[in-house]
Amino acid sequence: MIEAQHLLIVDDDDRIRDLLKKYLGRQGYKMTVAADAKAARKLFQTFSFDLAILDIMMPGEDGLSLLSALRQDGNQTPVLLLTARGNASDRIEGLKLGADDYLPKPFEPEELSLRVAAILRRTHMPEPPGEVEMSGLVFDVKRGVLTGPEGAIRLTDGELQLLTLMAQQPGEAFSREGLAEQTSNGSERSIDVQVTRLRKKIEPDPKNPIHLQTVRGIGYRLMPD
Repeated sequence: MIEAQHLLIVDDDDRIRDLLKKYLGRQGYKMTVAADAKAARKLFQTFSFDLAILDIMMPGEDGLSLLSALRQDGNQTPVLLLTARGNASDRIEGLKLGADDYLPKPFEPEELSLRVAAILRRTHMPEPPGEVEMSGLVFDVKRGVLTGPEGAIRLTDGELQLLTLMAQQPGEAFSREGLAEQTSNGSERSIDVQVTRLRKKIEPDPKNPIHLQTVRGIGYRLMPD
């Protein structure tokens, strides 16, 4: 079983903390929240986080100061900064201090989720599996070969690209836009078509997929056995 990635949200706005905790929690992340930098510091001493979302504008110690302290202490937890719209100086300073990305307020939760997923892909790249097993089928990731009880199963170029990309990070949610950009399928609509065709080849019941799953509000993910 894949362990959920642990995210920390540091924001003095109760509504934003609650919104992100619920929204990202539904995406499968383990969530912890803090209302200020002081509380966040204590949490960093206790837990190891896969990513922290820090609001810059907070009473007392601000997000930039907290980020600076983390980096000086050798803490390399990936950080996404929430900034005031149009405040370029804060964004530039944050990137200089070692932030991985920033998002101006107000923002759409879906965009934040996609940015979080992108940061985690860049910073937590596991060794890709050699093979992925799915209900009696075996996909050799390096060779790009899908086999079943009766032998090799033919895949089109588009299906092979899609399956290979997702099999390299099993359990990871990919946006439809990102899949279109990283394959030759060209458009989000083409991705949907390829997914439908691929499900017919790998799913015991294509109408109720258990391996090539839809992730609501994001796109798709591949879940092996």
